[in-house]
Amino acid sequence: MALRKIIKQDEFRELGFGNKVVESNQRLMNKDGSSNVRRKGLPFFQSVSIYQTLITMPWWKFNLLVFTFYITVNILFALVYYFVDPDHLNGMVYNSEFEKFAEVFFFSAQSLTTVGYGRLNPSGYFDSTLASIESLIGLLGFALATGLLYGRFSRPLARILFSKNMVVAPYKGITALMFRVANRTKSELVDIQASVILSYVIQENGKPIRKFSNLKLELTKVNLLSTSWTIVHPIDEESPLYNWKEADFKKNDLEVLALLQAYEETFSQTVHTRTSYTNEELHYGAKFESVIEAGPNGSITIALDKIDKFVRVDLEQEIIRTA
Repeated sequence: MALRKIIKQDEFRELGFGNKVVESNQRLMNKDGSSNVRRKGLPFFQSVSIYQTLITMPWWKFNLLVFTFYITVNILFALVYYFVDPDHLNGMVYNSEFEKFAEVFFFSAQSLTTVGYGRLNPSGYFDSTLASIESLIGLLGFALATGLLYGRFSRPLARILFSKNMVVAPYKGITALMFRVANRTKSELVDIQASVILSYVIQENGKPIRKFSNLKLELTKVNLLSTSWTIVHPIDEESPLYNWKEADFKKNDLEVLALLQAYEETFSQTVHTRTSYTNEELHYGAKFESVIEAGPNGSITIALDKIDKFVRVDLEQEIIRTA
């Protein structure tokens, strides 16, 4: 079944990715919400924001970068001390060249961090000048690292957990496209708003053209995300997916982009998050299992490890039963 012309559902030309189809099954947005776009043609430092990269990179990469920088700087200064004027470092104790290098390396670490234990100290002009320069570099470097650490810890994030898949499930006598979200943390998210956009490809004048359409949702906003929220797009006569069967979902180059916005109480700021789903992440004829359980002392428990779980259903029978 070909994609029918969308009349009642909101349609617009593009979302910022352009309407040119580069290749089939081209994903516009990655699962982590980042745009699946690569930039080229500019010098490296003109196309990269160092601050943005350091703030947003994974913690393990950031820690490895700081550690590597620290070790590298100490090794470079230690090599200068070792080869240029090691005799003017007083208090050195060593029995081999390796121990000698270790002594100047640890002296470099003491100078870089301005610790200065006292056993090793420079006496010549060259070593004293070099130690002074290294101390300045250390102060500036640790000030920069401290600022980056604060920026990483204080950056407001919408820690929302998306289900890995979306489903086409029975819904009030029809079917609906659904996916599920939940709050990962105890911090309250207030006034959560969702918008879901369908990306699809049609043929115009013999050429594939990508278009986008806002999908109408059962609810576009909830006041609190204390448990979970199943975001539902009813597949009614106004939907661009009306009368679609499983084969239609599989053969068309579709992508569903989910964008969420909320007010985060801890940081008192509005936060955003997003993800996308492709045909490979769609399960036709399924519905999500409940993640809500009874907790101790009359509380409610949400099982976040079940947010992706679903069961297969017979759509026709379920539609008749829920009509």
